[in-house]
This record gives sequence, C-alpha cells and structure tokens, in this order.
Amino acid sequence: MFTATLFLLMISVGALAAGAAAALGAPAIVQAIVFAAVSGLTVFAVRPIIQRHRLSALESNTEPIGLEAFEGSSALVLEQVDADQGVVKIDGETWRARAYDAHQVFAPGERVRVIEVKGATAMVWRDDVSDTDKPGEKVN
Repeated sequence: MFTATLFLLMISVGALAAGAAAALGAPAIVQAIVFAAVSGLTVFAVRPIIQRHRLSALESNTEPIGLEAFEGSSALVLEQVDADQGVVKIDGETWRARAYDAHQVFAPGERVRVIEVKGATAMVWRDDVSDTDKPGEKVN
C-alpha cells in the first residue's frame, strides 16, 4: 500500500503539470505528452532515492537506528523467556521477548542476545555474551 501511494503521488505530479499546461491553453496532445513526460521523470528520479532509504543499515553501511539498533545487543532476562512469552531488559528498557529457538528456555538473570525485533517483541537467543562484550562494560 505504501509503495502504491508513492507511485500515485508521482503520477499526480504529472497530472498537475498537465493541468498547468491546460491552464496555459495547450492542446490535448501537448497535455498528454506533458503528463507522460513529467510522470515518467518523477518516477525515475524519485525511485532511486526511495530505494536508498529503504535499505537496512547493514546493506547501506550506516549506523543502525530504531529497532534495527537493538539487533545483536545483549539483554537481561527479567521473567522466564520461552517460545511463547517472557520479559527482558535491553539498554535499560523492558521488552516483551520470545525465544528465537522454540526449544530454548531462559531463566531470570540469564544474559541473551537479541536476534531480531518483531513488532514490540524481541526474539532472543542463548549466547555467551561475556566473550563479545568489552571487559568492564556494563550491560543494562
């Protein structure tokens, strides 16, 4: 739906240009050419920009933001986490969590790794966090 909305927005720019041509008294064939040209140029000019912003931080070699920034971080289990439910603390914030592997169960106090975030639920995995964290680094 989001993609269709953007496409319709680009086509509407062509329609506005054709309307401007009509207001200036251009014949119908010129209006059609203006519509097609401006719509096509808008689609081809804006599409690469949209695709560039659509890439994940890993694909675009930029610093992750939003939910993507939580992926790979350490979490502390506050309430038992299994395939259906649980609660973890990530960077000082409490999150609902589920085990990424349905066969794993994590007890309160265990450290886990956030594999991905689905909606408002962190998918976590058992991980030896102490090997990857810097010595003396405090993980919330």
